[in-house]
Amino acid sequence: MTNHHMEFPMSVEFIGFIANSNASETIVRQGPVLDPNYIETVAKAHELGGFDRALLAFHSTTPDSLQVAQHVLAITRKLKVMIAQRPGFTAPTVLARQLATLDQLYDGRVSLHVITGGNAIELRQDGNTLDDKDERYARTSEFLDIVRLEWTSEKPFNYSGKYYTVENGFSQVKPRQAGGIYTFVGGGSDAAIEVSGKHADTFALWGESYAQVREVTARVRAAAAKHGRPSPRFSLSVRPILADTEEAAWKKAEGILERATALQDQTGYRRPNHATEGAKRLLAAADQGARIDKRLWTEIAKLTGANSNTTALVGTPEQVAEVFADYYDLGVSHFLIRGFDPLPDAIDYGRELIPLTRKLIAERPAARGEAAE
Repeated sequence: MTNHHMEFPMSVEFIGFIANSNASETIVRQGPVLDPNYIETVAKAHELGGFDRALLAFHSTTPDSLQVAQHVLAITRKLKVMIAQRPGFTAPTVLARQLATLDQLYDGRVSLHVITGGNAIELRQDGNTLDDKDERYARTSEFLDIVRLEWTSEKPFNYSGKYYTVENGFSQVKPRQAGGIYTFVGGGSDAAIEVSGKHADTFALWGESYAQVREVTARVRAAAAKHGRPSPRFSLSVRPILADTEEAAWKKAEGILERATALQDQTGYRRPNHATEGAKRLLAAADQGARIDKRLWTEIAKLTGANSNTTALVGTPEQVAEVFADYYDLGVSHFLIRGFDPLPDAIDYGRELIPLTRKLIAERPAARGEAAE
């Protein structure tokens, strides 16, 4: 008797986050905007902690993630990078070669995280004047068509779209992997899900409730099927808040909320009045209460307007690992985790949360197989 769960358990992957300096919702940056020592320390903590890869974010005003990623690759041996890029700012042919070059230099450790961008005001800081979101996603789709052709085409290709035209495009340098560089795509809108169905190797969710995860994964699978593709894998982004007891973890969460609130008052931060689709989904979860499912905590999302990955899982490492195993059963295989105190939290995750989750999930398929028999 064969049981496909036993033969093909999805491997689980942990993705960390490398910021350009020490700052978060609860920490005011003190040093330079780009702090090489901090970047190196965090990168090494991730590698030693057993993270598989680390995200380098993209924003219209911040240091360039491609170059920071190269620095991270140079000082690590195994850690992969997930480089966030916005389609429409670099020519797709150029970005494809930049990534393929890095991938060849550093042993195939490069992946791409495609963020189309939901906030038109921020996008305009980079000279992007395409304000219609559906149009931006249509451009993203063309962009990724061309990137993929650069990575895979054995001979010069032509491409004629609404946003891009390429004549005799060709890249002499190809990524290490035949199909091209592993690509994550995120976004909460219908247009984002369509693009992901066509292009994503992994679809990136924020830290949503079990019900929301079921709903989005079903929509993404349907979109992929329309393009005759297998379902992408799924990644979930959360901020684990850990302590030795559940009570201590909730106390720690309350302390984080107090500090984040005080920091907002101090800096005069105001919730953005523009919410992306992803943010709306987190805020919709927050409307159901401060705690959802077993231990999904929404207060920071509510406080900040959820303009990034802001929902948390609160508990002991065992309890949070158990929730990851629940998400795994819903089809999630990648967990993007970062803390409110990024460096010590990354070290903590590596010490207990990551090994516990891997162990729980490794036991999962066997248990399912027995149940199936």
